[in-house]
Amino acid sequence: MASDDVDRNRRRFLTRATTVVGGAGVVAVAVPFLASMSTSARATAAGAPVEADISKLEPGQKVIYKWRGQPVILAKRTERLMETLKNLAPRLVDPMSKASEQPPYAQNIQRAREERPDVLVMILICTHLGCSPTWRPEKAPPDLGPDWPGGFFCPCHGSRYDSAGRVFQGQPAPKNMAIPPYVYVSDNRVKIGDDKRG
Repeated sequence: MASDDVDRNRRRFLTRATTVVGGAGVVAVAVPFLASMSTSARATAAGAPVEADISKLEPGQKVIYKWRGQPVILAKRTERLMETLKNLAPRLVDPMSKASEQPPYAQNIQRAREERPDVLVMILICTHLGCSPTWRPEKAPPDLGPDWPGGFFCPCHGSRYDSAGRVFQGQPAPKNMAIPPYVYVSDNRVKIGDDKRG
């Protein structure tokens, strides 16, 4: 009789221990498997869309995100910069961005989607030799001269762009900076790398 009690207790113990070890094994296998299904950093760098928050962006400020290994600037233009865009066409190489391949919503003077024309979403790479221009929204600073309306200045070879990334005539850069595909997923969130509404 006593040996039957010992065997039952031993059997219960072994059954419980096996269940615990087996459950831990299932979790150990499931966690890496489920983690492998999420987007990796490599996939994001290769072109997966990136969401950007612009809720704290004040007029004249910018924020930079990385998409496909490239810097993408999100700049909120001031009322003065928006007004200046209307008068620059005679000084620009391609005022409506028709000469370079751009999304249809970037073929306007703001080069932005109609729901937020004050926000520029642009790949921050100079079209001359690939440097990163600096955001210079101020008007007529001493180092850029009295005709500077505000925009982007490339320190490598001096190319100048307006605040929509359109290149001025007579610059080393041959065309406007590129606009990536993007879409607003809410008032303050932008998805870079995807322009399908859904």
